[in-house]
Amino acid sequence: MFKDLRELIGAYKARDPAARSSVEILLLYPGVKAVRSHRKAHWFYEHGHSFIARYISQRSRKKTGIEIHPGATIGRRLVIDHGMGIVIGETAEIGDDCLIYHGVTLGGTGKDVGKRHPTIGNNVLIGAGAKVLGPINVGSNSRIAANSVVLQDTPEDSTAVGIPAKVVKIAGEKVNYVRDVDQIHVSDPVSTEIRELCRRLNEHIEKEEQEKSKNEK
Repeated sequence: MFKDLRELIGAYKARDPAARSSVEILLLYPGVKAVRSHRKAHWFYEHGHSFIARYISQRSRKKTGIEIHPGATIGRRLVIDHGMGIVIGETAEIGDDCLIYHGVTLGGTGKDVGKRHPTIGNNVLIGAGAKVLGPINVGSNSRIAANSVVLQDTPEDSTAVGIPAKVVKIAGEKVNYVRDVDQIHVSDPVSTEIRELCRRLNEHIEKEEQEKSKNEK
């Protein structure tokens, strides 16, 4: 237990430039409290004491703003930075040495049964506000950009961005379709809509003039 705690504090020191001391991290960091509470809750969950497990997890949620279901599986040295608003579902699995920022959801889509939540590999960074949904796999050493919504598997060593998220880099190299995107000659949807409205208006005026001409004859 003490070895795990030393590893966790060391991970925070390595990843959080604002960390000042081990005592500060141990006593004041909500991510540390949430993970330590989850270890206890998960033990009770695994041994069939679901009520006690949920009681521990709900108390931790109230204190830290981080909701981790007791059934979730969390690896070693998980760093939760800030933490407020994080939700981790029952069948979620997180590997070792991951970094998760505030507002992240590892949740379900409501369409699956059994395994409903994502599996996160080792050394994965998930940016603030990102949503990773469904029984998908996020490969080790991957990066999920802030506010992205990931609905499909992502390979190892990749970077996923957007809603829905698309892989834009693998092993530091841009994915081919990203190179083909024309960022300059992009049509303006507002201008397109205005041109369409003008076309319809001209057609309507022309039709009225034709009808008026027929009536005059």
